Amino acid sequence: MKRIEDRIAYTFKDKELLKVALTHSSHSGTTTNNERLEFLGDAVLELIISEYLYKYNKLSEGKMTKIRSNIVCAESLSQAASDLNLGEYMLLGKGEIVTGGRKRKSNLANAFEAVMGAVFLDSDYDTTKKVVLGTLEKNIELALSGGLIKDYKTELQEQIQKHSDNAIEYVLEKSEGPEHNKTFFIDLTFNGVVVSKGTGKSKKPSRTRRKTICLKTKRVNKKRRCAVVPEKTGPGWV
Repeated sequence: MKRIEDRIAYTFKDKELLKVALTHSSHSGTTTNNERLEFLGDAVLELIISEYLYKYNKLSEGKMTKIRSNIVCAESLSQAASDLNLGEYMLLGKGEIVTGGRKRKSNLANAFEAVMGAVFLDSDYDTTKKVVLGTLEKNIELALSGGLIKDYKTELQEQIQKHSDNAIEYVLEKSEGPEHNKTFFIDLTFNGVVVSKGTGKSKKPSRTRRKTICLKTKRVNKKRRCAVVPEKTGPGWV
């Protein structure tokens, strides 16, 4: 745990908070996991990044929203967590470990949010802001330069709205597997028609996979005024 404190440049007064932040719901022998801290950390990250973009960059509301989404998305946060080597210290159940849980992007992103939530509870807003901006410095710079992961959900919606007032919809078709290692199957629909399918280990990754498929298509059905995407499935984050 000391190595994590060194890497984020913050020493916890309450060490138990950091332990909880790194405890996955699959871990046996405890009723406490990092889900509540993840919830808090998600909100803290959004506020800090929003304030930073507002104060230090003369950007439009729409541009700030896109950049913030790229910085706090699961792909970005999982990379930040990998840089901190959080996976090595996560407390996981045996099933989660053998299925690659220490490198699973959803686990890493959730742990990063939980750690930031723990820092917030253990300190104050200004201290947390320093930690967040320090650990996400590279991601913020990349996002401002347009070099970070794209917000596929927003981009897909914008492309569709250029040609139609109708909205896309994400529908959970089914889920398979044990609670600690579920696979989600989600349909992307437009005007009630399934235009793409995605799978992933959480709902967000499977949606991202499906949106990536849609955005890569080059054919457009002018009558329906919607991108035509052949139904296909592919691996989400694992």
